[in-house]
Amino acid sequence: MEGLHLTADCFECEGSSALFLDAQILRDRVTAITQASGLTIVGEKFFPFSNADGSPAGVTGTLLLAESHVAVHTWPERRAVTLDVYVCNFQNDNSSKARRIVDDLIQAFAPLRVIRQELQRGTPESTHWHESLTAHTGYQTEVSAIQSFQSPLQRIEFAQTQDFGKVMRIDGAMMTSEKDEFCYHENLVHPAALSHPAPRRALVIGGGDGGSCEELLKHPSIDSITLCEIDETVIRLSREHLPAIHRGALDDQRVSITCTDGFAFIRETQQSWDLILLDLTDPVAPDGSSLAATCMTPDFFRACNERLTDQGMLVIHLGSPYYHPERFRSTLQKLQQAFAVVRPYTVFVPLYGAQWGMAIASRNTDPCAISHSDIAQRLQEREITGLQYYHAGLHQALFALPQFAQNLIPD
Repeated sequence: MEGLHLTADCFECEGSSALFLDAQILRDRVTAITQASGLTIVGEKFFPFSNADGSPAGVTGTLLLAESHVAVHTWPERRAVTLDVYVCNFQNDNSSKARRIVDDLIQAFAPLRVIRQELQRGTPESTHWHESLTAHTGYQTEVSAIQSFQSPLQRIEFAQTQDFGKVMRIDGAMMTSEKDEFCYHENLVHPAALSHPAPRRALVIGGGDGGSCEELLKHPSIDSITLCEIDETVIRLSREHLPAIHRGALDDQRVSITCTDGFAFIRETQQSWDLILLDLTDPVAPDGSSLAATCMTPDFFRACNERLTDQGMLVIHLGSPYYHPERFRSTLQKLQQAFAVVRPYTVFVPLYGAQWGMAIASRNTDPCAISHSDIAQRLQEREITGLQYYHAGLHQALFALPQFAQNLIPD
């Protein structure tokens, strides 16, 4: 009886009125979406309701599945619909098929506001999330107490784990965790921030969990951070669910938040920064979406260059040089078209299941030229203590790539 139960309450729907009123049209759409998911229909019933004057008043419909059911109820007078999908996962994991049905139905009704819920049935203690590295390789981790939310842009989920504490994933891809976030955030921030003699102004594009802002605020010279996160829901939920990661940074008076597309923001602003951190989701998520894709082009990198101060630096993550070699190489190539100095480095991020690539790009500041003693002195002068990954002796070592990764650097 193990299974996944999904519900969605959709409001202010802008989809076709026929889906709300015509039982046959609704039946055809729900049937087509369910068949496309690969689940097995074994029965159906769609019943139209009528008002006292005989006019149509909504439809209730159900598909019986070999795997369980899909149910829909429409309220045309409220432009609302409720969706209910349950699948059994006893012999096969049908979770992705169930989520696809809900996603496609939501797209068909086009709501302006959605409330989504997930309930694991028959396995109250735990289930597993799978993290894909390629189409053929990944890993899974045991999760419990799953909470799922749908923003207008993406699906955001939180769960408890034994190895990582609370984790957040977006559109099926792991983003951050309480226990290992330092591996990613410390190395995204400090190699560049400590290569700068006194960074004052920083821009974070993405980074709605607040982890990058929290690391930046450890540098006493920082007097302003602009956090440009496209999805306000990520910030709102991170405030509530990830305090161990942002540690109040999202509400620090030095942090100003703007919710817009990063490329549009860079093109329109006249401000300049000492540091620009591209703390983005992967350019291609497991479900094929790509919110971050507009921030991975030579034009965008050139626009960032124009917004940096003379000693300023841009930092970006590149994916895994082993599992994503083409992404690693092509991103470096695009950076080289926009910056005179491009220095890739790698760190191991347990939540991502791989050695992960990052890069610092600038007009003339070379992080590889900063000595061990200079980094140690700056850490001491800035009173930065308690780091769990990065330290002075590690700085130069980060940029010593294994030969297979070195071979990916464009000539």
